[in-house]
Amino acid sequence: MNRIDTKFRQVKQNRQKTFIAYITAGDPTLAVTKKLVPVLEKAGVDIIELGIPFSDPLADGPTIQAASQRALKAGVNLAKIFSAVKGLRKTTQVPIAFMTYYNPVLQYGPARFISDCNRYGVDGVIIPDLPCEEAKELVTLGRRARVATIFLAAPTSTKERIRNIARDSTGFIYYVSLTGVTGARRKLPPEITQKVRLIKSMTKKPVCIGFGVSTPEQAKQMVKIADGVIVGSAIVKIIAANKNPVLAVERFAEKMAKAIHGK
Repeated sequence: MNRIDTKFRQVKQNRQKTFIAYITAGDPTLAVTKKLVPVLEKAGVDIIELGIPFSDPLADGPTIQAASQRALKAGVNLAKIFSAVKGLRKTTQVPIAFMTYYNPVLQYGPARFISDCNRYGVDGVIIPDLPCEEAKELVTLGRRARVATIFLAAPTSTKERIRNIARDSTGFIYYVSLTGVTGARRKLPPEITQKVRLIKSMTKKPVCIGFGVSTPEQAKQMVKIADGVIVGSAIVKIIAANKNPVLAVERFAEKMAKAIHGK
């Protein structure tokens, strides 16, 4: 078990659901990111996704694309993000997962990447453009190093593909609530319930819903059917819109945490 597994077990024992928050590492600076992580934890976030900025983020909408560009302009790279996590581990044990595209991993070297995740305190990896069918090396490396490999299921995923995702995912299964890219939505598709039930009928691993969840009301709906909720673009928007993003993010995260934890 790593920190992600432990956290899901703790949340379940408390009869709650898991709040996962996404921020882009280095947006607007790594110094701000290092302030945001403990603030998010204090506000009630259970697991933090750190997005690795990339020049061609195909799965991301304009909000996270812009955040990636801001971080890249600030000179952020994978080595600096690992160093930031190493520093954070001196004061927090909140589970951290990287969300990245495969190109930065390939350039860094998959074996070195997983080794450094283990070395610096990164608990899991999510790679939207790496299907589980092509991720055998990463899955093997991850299991040896106790680094979770988290795969995405989509509304279009077949039963066979869901079985493969359930087999290879560790930590949790990331259910993409809608087709298309990341971004806050006013309404979420009604067929989410049916699809999540299908996934849960095939595995005992936690299933968390992401892409589009942006309000406490939506979060309350999602935790009725899933084990957790992932909130990303709504937080990234707040960071971009505020001169004091840390305080603004803390206030928003507290509201989302209450909705997700059922308080």
